[in-house]
Amino acid sequence: MGAIAVYGGRVTEDAERGGSGRGPRKQAAPRRKLLMSEILEQAMRLFAERGYEGTTLQDVADAVGLSRPNLYNYVRSKEELLVAMVEATSQEAADTLRAVRERVDLDPAEKLRTLVRTLVLQRAEHPAQFRTLDRSEQSLPVEIAERHLESRRAVLREITAVLDEGVTAGLFRPLDSRVTALSIIGMCNWVAWWFHPAPAHPADPVAEQIAANALAMVAQVDERRPSAPTPLGAVALLQQDLDYLARLLREED
Repeated sequence: MGAIAVYGGRVTEDAERGGSGRGPRKQAAPRRKLLMSEILEQAMRLFAERGYEGTTLQDVADAVGLSRPNLYNYVRSKEELLVAMVEATSQEAADTLRAVRERVDLDPAEKLRTLVRTLVLQRAEHPAQFRTLDRSEQSLPVEIAERHLESRRAVLREITAVLDEGVTAGLFRPLDSRVTALSIIGMCNWVAWWFHPAPAHPADPVAEQIAANALAMVAQVDERRPSAPTPLGAVALLQQDLDYLARLLREED
């Protein structure tokens, strides 16, 4: 088997050489990692275009520039590609968000801004991963589907926890943190479908805008309690606080 080289993001295979009788030469870790990244990128593109069921390993091998036998040196099945995709998207996002939530140098508002920016940038920079998982959810093997679902739940838990922390600190309005977290995640996920990065349209300002939108959804406004509220206004504010307290009590039962 000839050496494998990477040129401009594509993989080419040297002519096969015989005679030694030895197995394929072991590649250096950086080169193998680069090739695996290319394989995963092409697989995600094909899954997004054709769906998981409509893509074969031969399609992936052709897209990368490898023979199918050589592809088996890196992945043995489409399921392995899906596992790698879930790890690179849902699980990585959950781990990153947990690290942000646990930071003691950020207040809840700063945490929420960082969480939203992180999710938006991940989706803007790797849209094919998120579109592929969204389209392929129904056809994922059971074990992979469970891992993906648990990672999604972990993302929801991290954002919900930050929202609850902000309410407790008086920075966020009393709200249904789960519904609000789902709304914020929906804003972030949709970026993978409509955002198309370009030199004149970078992702960072988009992430800043969506983070600002998320904060505006939940921010506690001092003016909401005027010095002389109307009777009906005072009742509405009191009812809002009572509803939030009731939700907390139900969660503790």
